[in-house]
Amino acid sequence: MHDKQKKPTVGVVIPAAGRGTRAGQGCQKAYRRIEGDTVINRTLKLFRSWDATCPIVVVHHVDDENVLEASIDRDSNIHTTKGGAERGASVLEGLRFLSTVKDCPSHVFIHDAARPFASNGLLNTVMDAITKDPSVGVIPGVAVADTLKKTTSDGLITETVPRDNIFRVQTPQAFELDTILAAHEKAAISGLSYTDDASLFQQLGIPTRVVPGESKNIKLTYAEDFDEAKQLVRSNNQSTVSNPMIVPDVRVGHGYDTHRLVPGDTITLCGVQIPHKTTLLGHSDADVGLHALTNAFLGTIASNDIGSHFSDKDPKWRGASSDKFLRHAAQLVAEAGGTITHCDVSFVCEAPRISVHRDAMRDSVAIIVGLDRGRVSVKAGTNEKMGSVGREEGIVAFATATAVFPNQIPVS
Repeated sequence: MHDKQKKPTVGVVIPAAGRGTRAGQGCQKAYRRIEGDTVINRTLKLFRSWDATCPIVVVHHVDDENVLEASIDRDSNIHTTKGGAERGASVLEGLRFLSTVKDCPSHVFIHDAARPFASNGLLNTVMDAITKDPSVGVIPGVAVADTLKKTTSDGLITETVPRDNIFRVQTPQAFELDTILAAHEKAAISGLSYTDDASLFQQLGIPTRVVPGESKNIKLTYAEDFDEAKQLVRSNNQSTVSNPMIVPDVRVGHGYDTHRLVPGDTITLCGVQIPHKTTLLGHSDADVGLHALTNAFLGTIASNDIGSHFSDKDPKWRGASSDKFLRHAAQLVAEAGGTITHCDVSFVCEAPRISVHRDAMRDSVAIIVGLDRGRVSVKAGTNEKMGSVGREEGIVAFATATAVFPNQIPVS
């Protein structure tokens, strides 16, 4: 069991294995787009803006692996696994997976894939509650304001239900990971029925507390819900634009590197080995593309350049593969709270011909950084036979990297 004296650590399980087609358009609602972005990706961005590195497990339908990959912006701490026929079975698979990740968290947030509009404030409220009392379950809820009536099957009123202390519950629902996993394992064996994870806790006699939820934390189920969602996104976008005192924390880093060409038989560019009549001279593998991109990553966190992290005077970096440098820089960005969202590398050289190898380079960078290939650009141009590059004495690379950080910046 986890040590209750330590501050809770959190992972996230997002069940998304249901068919969810009541929203229309013939596809699972998690993969529908709202103003250009999928519902599931907006939900992932919610948690990434709150915690840049917590483990997230998305539980998908067995037929949805490809569409899920095309719908999300991955990072190294986003995991996927196949779900079951019912929600409970899917949550159980997600909890099992989460319990095996490195640095397994003490607690879990279980959150509906189709609730992308919760705020960081709500997540903080739930986190504060489990920090104060780690052993209880915590769920957000909104007090019922309307009068409630109980009826017969044909609509005749039989009772007015008091609405005092009645709540519409939401997600994320938070629990000790060990406890909720054991509860789901027991329920799976016994066939115990329940409507949500909190009710499972309740049936097992484990206390669960309601904290204030948010009216905008809607669950997208029907077509009209998506109309409301579009309005929420547009309203949020307009609020950011109309308030000149607050801007998103989006940072762009720039990188540059150059290496001489010397006799050889292979050039390594963006992690791709290209047969050639020359090679690049350097202390490491002299991958000018990854070196420039590493400097761009470091630029997003205002860090010193690549040489200060990997000195060419240190023998342990002799002949080193430059993907190690880029991974290190990406980790530094993540530790600073940032998420790399786009990479752009431009080469200036007469040879080799970059276009032939462009897609392989994009794939290489995408794998190293944990991005979709659609967020990696590789381009090239010649120097029209002018200067040292034109004489094929060297290759130059320029790079930019875009990183998004969870804070908003006040502008005076």
